[in-house]
Amino acid sequence: MGRLFGTDGVRGLANESLSPELALHVSAAAAEVLSRGKRRAVAVVGRDPRASGEMLEAAVTAGLTAGGVDVLSVGVLPTPAVAYLTAVYDACLGVMISASHNPMPDNGIKIFAAGGHKLDDAVEDRIEELVREKNFHRPTGAGIGRVLSMSGVDGHIDAHYSLAGTHERYVEHLVEATGRDLSGLTVVVDCAHGAASDVCPAAYREAGARVIAINAEPNGLNINDRCGSTHLDKVRRAVLEHGADLGLALDGDADRCLAVDATGAIVDGDAIMAVLALAMHESGELAQNTLVATVMSNLGLHIAMREAGITLRTTAVGDRYVLEELRRGGFTLGGEQSGHVVFPRYGTTGDGILTGLKLMARMTQTGRTLADLAGVLQTVPQVLVNVPVTDKSAVAAAPEIRDAVAEAERILGDTGRVLLRPSGTEQLVRVMVEATDLDRARTLADDLAKRVASL
Repeated sequence: MGRLFGTDGVRGLANESLSPELALHVSAAAAEVLSRGKRRAVAVVGRDPRASGEMLEAAVTAGLTAGGVDVLSVGVLPTPAVAYLTAVYDACLGVMISASHNPMPDNGIKIFAAGGHKLDDAVEDRIEELVREKNFHRPTGAGIGRVLSMSGVDGHIDAHYSLAGTHERYVEHLVEATGRDLSGLTVVVDCAHGAASDVCPAAYREAGARVIAINAEPNGLNINDRCGSTHLDKVRRAVLEHGADLGLALDGDADRCLAVDATGAIVDGDAIMAVLALAMHESGELAQNTLVATVMSNLGLHIAMREAGITLRTTAVGDRYVLEELRRGGFTLGGEQSGHVVFPRYGTTGDGILTGLKLMARMTQTGRTLADLAGVLQTVPQVLVNVPVTDKSAVAAAPEIRDAVAEAERILGDTGRVLLRPSGTEQLVRVMVEATDLDRARTLADDLAKRVASL
């Protein structure tokens, strides 16, 4: 068995590589590692609406309760909501069952530590070690965990953990964080038939916006199906059709958000971060005048932030690394080009719904269009090629590949950059080239991709 945890939890084809047995073992191991020293530990468990989530939630619940952990089952909610509720209920861990933006047949298990924080590598390694050993602590009798679910089935857990109004509580949290009445704005939101299909439109309406929700009818099989943040055509068409001020597109678990302006032009995560960083810089909320992003962020973001007097710190790809840097440096804004944006003051993970609220708040505050605000970022042409390989780590580390990257960097000089990295979740090597000349970027990216594919 290779390493279980990727950049965002354990993920795979549900009922195959991600089997109920594996889900049970991972949750049992997490219960043992994260509940150690607790007299009566509690875990928050949520999921997105994909069909396999029902099966995997049963397995996760079995693993946790077998380890003596009580389970608060909050049902279908976004990933950031599960992280938020893990902190609110003072739980020792939280589990979100979702494959995020992946197709419906996939699923995943994301685990949060106390406070709703993502796990560090050492904790993940310890969980994996226990999964391999399959030697879990198994209490009996009254020591076995109980379950409290949104359906109201009372497992005799302390009344302090009543789940009444859980969804409403999260919506209230989001609206309070917005800090501005959004009346006068019309927004199209593509919910990807995912976990935010109810709470996102509710939050935006509660904040005062006129909301047109699309792809908000999950049936367990249609999550991310040609919609959401990975397929923006539908939200673009809807914005133009309704004359909306903007469109927002979430992924299946709503931890990311991409936008389109009133003309249908795409506003990606880099542009969203630029808009929000300038807003927070202006209000004095941007700690140490620093924005945290990953190495995948466009060179244009670096230029825009430098011109605004804002420091841009970069991390490895994955919002967990952005989160680690935010916590380590005490920073207040970070994110990824893919649309994960994190506001540590309000949450411990990317929150697509909150990102949309903050973006709309900036529009109402300034009276400017999204196109105008996003114009601060002049994107440098970027070419990304995903190359399927047999052993992503070995290929990425091969001397001939390192030499090829060095040669491409020599050719570009200070007019661009090269990034080659193995995917965190798939057997792919990602080749990214940025250059002020698009043709040069394509030529260099294609050449590097061919060399990777030949190994």
